[in-house]
Amino acid sequence: MSKVSVVIPCFNEQKYINECIESIIASDISKDNFEVIFVDGNSDDTSRDIINSYQKSCPYIRLLVNPQKFTPISMNMGINASDGEYIFILSAHAKYESSYFSSLLQAIQELQAECVGGVLSTDVKNTNKKSNSIKEILTHKFGVGNAEFRTGSKEIKEVDTVAFGCYTKEAFKKFGLYNELLIRNQDIELNKRIINGGGKIYLIPQVTCTYYARENFRQLAKNNYSNGFWNILTAYYTHTLTSLSVRHFIPLLFVLSLIIPLLLSLIYGQLALVALVSLISYLGLVIIISFKLQKSSNSFFYLMISFLTLHLSYGWGSFVGVWAVGIKIVKGLW
Repeated sequence: MSKVSVVIPCFNEQKYINECIESIIASDISKDNFEVIFVDGNSDDTSRDIINSYQKSCPYIRLLVNPQKFTPISMNMGINASDGEYIFILSAHAKYESSYFSSLLQAIQELQAECVGGVLSTDVKNTNKKSNSIKEILTHKFGVGNAEFRTGSKEIKEVDTVAFGCYTKEAFKKFGLYNELLIRNQDIELNKRIINGGGKIYLIPQVTCTYYARENFRQLAKNNYSNGFWNILTAYYTHTLTSLSVRHFIPLLFVLSLIIPLLLSLIYGQLALVALVSLISYLGLVIIISFKLQKSSNSFFYLMISFLTLHLSYGWGSFVGVWAVGIKIVKGLW
C-alpha cells in the first residue's frame, strides 16, 4: 500500500482539535503506512499540548512548529517533511468521516487525477437561531456562489477547486507548492494553477467532512472581509486574474454598484438612483431567499443579517484590497 501523509496547519485550535484528531484515529485507513503532520503556528492556547498528548498512543502523529505562523508556510513545511505518495491537506477546524481517506484515495487512483476532494458539511458547535442562520447561508448558492464543494453535486465531476483535498505528491513537484505570499486563497490559487497547467481536480460528492462555521456576525464579517481583501492581493501577487474564479469578485461588483453611483451623484444627482436600484434589487432577493430558508431552527431576521454581513464584508474587503493594491502600484511608480 502507498504511504499516505496528512498535513494539518493549525493555530489556536484547542476548541476543535480533539474532535479532529479523534475522527482521524477512527478512520478506516490502515495506520501502518500513514502519518499525520500537524504544523502549529506558535499557538498560545493548549493546541500543542493536546497534540502531544495523542502522540503517546499514536506514533504516526508528528508535530512541527512554524514560528512564522502563516498558513501557506505551514502547509509547505508539512509537505516537505512528508513521506507519502499521496498527501491530504486538511484543517483542524473540521472532523472527517471514517471512510474519508480510503474513499478519496480510491478516487484519485481510479480517476488518475492530481487532486480530489469531498463536500463540506457546514455545522456549528453552539446551536441557536443565529448560528443556524449563518450555517444555512454558507451552504446556499446565493451565499457562496457556485462553490460546489460547499453546495454539493449529484455526481463526480471536474471542478476548479476543492477543500481539504487529497493530492499526489507528484502534483506538488510538477505545479509547485503553496504561494507563501498569500495569507488567504493559497489553496484556491494552487488548485487553479493545477487546472491551468492541464491537471485534473475532481469533486467526489459522496465523501463528506464536517467544517465548523463562524457562529456570530462579528466572526463572519471578519473572516469574509479578509477573504475579500486577499482576493485582490491574490490577483496582484500572482499577476493574473485566472488564479481565482468569477464568483470571487461578485461581492466587489455589488459594493461598487453602490459606491460609484453615489460618488458620481455629487456631479450628477440622478445617478444616486442607480445605487438605490442596486440596493433595492439585492434586498428584494435577500428577503425572498430568507423567507424560503426560514425554519423553526433559524430566524428570518438572522438569515437576512447573515446574507448582508457575508456579502457586504466580503465586497468591502475587496474594495479595500483594490485601494491597497493601487497604493502599492503608485509607490512602485515613484
